[in-house]
Amino acid sequence: MNEMTFWDHLDVFRGLLFRIIVVWLVLAIGYFIAMPWLFDKVIMAPCHDDFVFYNFLKKIGETLDLQDEFFTQEFSVKLQNINVAAQFMTHITTAFWMSVVTAVPYLFYELWKFVSPALYPGEKKGVQKAFVIGTFMFFLGVLVGYFMVFPITLRFLHSYQLSSVIENHFHLNSYMDIFMMLVLCMGLAFELPLVTWLLSLLGIVNKSFLRKYRRHAIVVIVILAAVITPTGDPFTLSVVAIPLYLLYELSIFMIKDKERVKE
Repeated sequence: MNEMTFWDHLDVFRGLLFRIIVVWLVLAIGYFIAMPWLFDKVIMAPCHDDFVFYNFLKKIGETLDLQDEFFTQEFSVKLQNINVAAQFMTHITTAFWMSVVTAVPYLFYELWKFVSPALYPGEKKGVQKAFVIGTFMFFLGVLVGYFMVFPITLRFLHSYQLSSVIENHFHLNSYMDIFMMLVLCMGLAFELPLVTWLLSLLGIVNKSFLRKYRRHAIVVIVILAAVITPTGDPFTLSVVAIPLYLLYELSIFMIKDKERVKE
């Protein structure tokens, strides 16, 4: 087998980028065409009382006889637009970001094809496993962000009032900023166990290290959650920070300490 030169690798990588960009563009065009339906049925779905997570909250309230408005309140959000070009730009940017998200499996596949020739047979199994787990965890995070984190945040912020004379009216740009930020960031955050696992294989971290610096990690998680959440309110901060902390604990569970050599 002939070894590839630097320029050969660069040419292969250029082909990889070209194929990924083509896939993104094709998906983006498809999403752009379907966006009116997707916007009403998917993106705006958490704005209506019949959203699946709100029905789940209602069932919890009925089962446990909870009278709090969070479990019983009728819920509906109407967005406003005050920017002339906002709807058109939202149409384009939403189609693009949805294409980026759904192209993640293909992205990992192309990366696997690029790095696999340089790996030993034993290493291939580990890297392939990492790509599969990474894809699964990313989409799991996106689903958690869409079905739980964002609806809870939206419902809380919509019902929260500093004064009874102030009415909440959400702007389109504000809604989309929070929606995309929370959903995408939760997808990326769910990669934490995988990243930690890979670092443990490289000998950079271990279970004892993660346990030792758990308190420091909590501080970092809270700061990261504050950066992720554009609203900055304590409730939204908690909604993001708690899953991140649980992922940190999952990271500790996933990795193993290397056996110490007896002196």
